[in-house]
Amino acid sequence: MESRTGCLRGARRLASESQPSYPEDIGQVPLIDTLEPINLTLVEILIPNAGSGLGGVGLLLLRLFMGLAFIRHGWPKLRNLRTWATAMNTPEWLCFLSAASMFGGGIALLLGLLTPLAALAILVSMVYAMVLEIRSGFPFIAPDPYQIPEGDYAGPMGVGEPPSWEKAAMYALMALVLILCGGGILSLDNLLIVDALKVLLA
Repeated sequence: MESRTGCLRGARRLASESQPSYPEDIGQVPLIDTLEPINLTLVEILIPNAGSGLGGVGLLLLRLFMGLAFIRHGWPKLRNLRTWATAMNTPEWLCFLSAASMFGGGIALLLGLLTPLAALAILVSMVYAMVLEIRSGFPFIAPDPYQIPEGDYAGPMGVGEPPSWEKAAMYALMALVLILCGGGILSLDNLLIVDALKVLLA
């Protein structure tokens, strides 16, 4: 019996010794004091440093894809602005801003010129598109072709994809990545703009 009691005392002592030590009044230790401050300069916000490794290559591919895609999306809308505005039931001037941000932002992304600002312009257009599509009752993801009733969304090229806000959401997220991480390697931002901004803001 004494042996068993001794074992229990030893176990309790070992458990108490293994507990981590805290300040006497932990409630008065402000959490903010344990966090390191994030100091970002204007240059780092406008041109994030994405490095030159595989991450930089990935951002380059994302930037080039986004640039080509939005040049292709924006140009037809600028050429047929009134038709597009009527179809969208949106003021023509607002459609012009959206189309111009797509086309101009696409060119800037292709060159890697002020990538976060170019991506921000596209992000605003995509968020607006998402709002319109959600208000119209479109689903997040369209049904797969085999789920579409026969004859629906059929055209000369086959069965088209029903409307959804999935594509706008994907483009918005891709633009957000470029805003936060920059455009990767081989960009005018890294080759010219970052040094010019440092001199200008020095």
